[in-house]
Amino acid sequence: MNITSFSQKKIFSLFFIVALLSGCKKEQSKDTGNPEHPGSPSAPVTPNNPNCSATVADAENIMIFPADNPWNKDISGEPVDPYSSQIIANFSSSPLKADFGSGLWDGAPIGIPFVVVCGDQTKSNVTFRANSYDGNYGDESDAGPYAIPLSAPIEGNSSGDSHVISVDKDNGILYELYNASLNGDHWEASSGAIFDLKSNQLRNAGWTSADAAGLPIFPGLVRYDEILKGTIDHAIRFTLTKSHVQAGYIAPATHKVNGTGGQYGLPFGARIRLKSNVDISGYSPRLQIILTALKKYGLMLADIGSNMYISGAPDERWDNDELHQLGGITADNFEVVKFN
Repeated sequence: MNITSFSQKKIFSLFFIVALLSGCKKEQSKDTGNPEHPGSPSAPVTPNNPNCSATVADAENIMIFPADNPWNKDISGEPVDPYSSQIIANFSSSPLKADFGSGLWDGAPIGIPFVVVCGDQTKSNVTFRANSYDGNYGDESDAGPYAIPLSAPIEGNSSGDSHVISVDKDNGILYELYNASLNGDHWEASSGAIFDLKSNQLRNAGWTSADAAGLPIFPGLVRYDEILKGTIDHAIRFTLTKSHVQAGYIAPATHKVNGTGGQYGLPFGARIRLKSNVDISGYSPRLQIILTALKKYGLMLADIGSNMYISGAPDERWDNDELHQLGGITADNFEVVKFN
């Protein structure tokens, strides 16, 4: 997202990984450490409607965009971009990193949380505003109202990008906010977007969303309940540093940033996939589900952040030690799907 405060830089280092986050949107890069993971089930979310028994697991029972939507497209047979080798070479040694897990990091759940609500969830208007973290992008935001409970979790516990996501399971509508905060009886945010999960309609050209690329966030998250189903059937959201991102976008993205990647950078919306000959048999069954999805559906570039960080929802059932093993896969195990 081409936004002024995103020029701020912040360094996070852990286990010898240093991520310089600059450019458009500040992406909080968290390492999962090794907290406990008691394996509790998905918690009910009934903030504003005591008659609603929705849980995050209900997200697996709704259509998340039509089957022919780019997020759901099998790209395993798509041609390789002619510049794939040059593009990947710029960050080839970057390990795959699950930017989600169980427990806390810096006092907040690890990942991008979401809630599932019923069709009669109370809706309210969102006040679009600037604050010390970022500006006001209400002119590129959907007016609403937004069916987001007042008790919905804020990513990072209001630190960093502070995404808030609500999924209406009955009407198939997705509500997302960026740089959000609660002010009494209403939400405030820098930007917001509403997506009809039954439609392939994109945002207006040039418009951002709650994500830098103008994309929805929720469809690209790794969710633990998908692991229980045994399959991930969509592309996964990932980030690169500004130096590896072009100042452009391709569908389904609708917004660009001032990336400095040039000819050998990736535009927002671009896809990379795990090469078919990469042996994943030595990984746990849970990780094989993720890695199989990376071969079939790949990764979609959605934001500025640490190289090869993939997004998911926090869940106490994740095993953080297990997720760390994804670091055995590096960017040079991937190839770029043709986008020109």
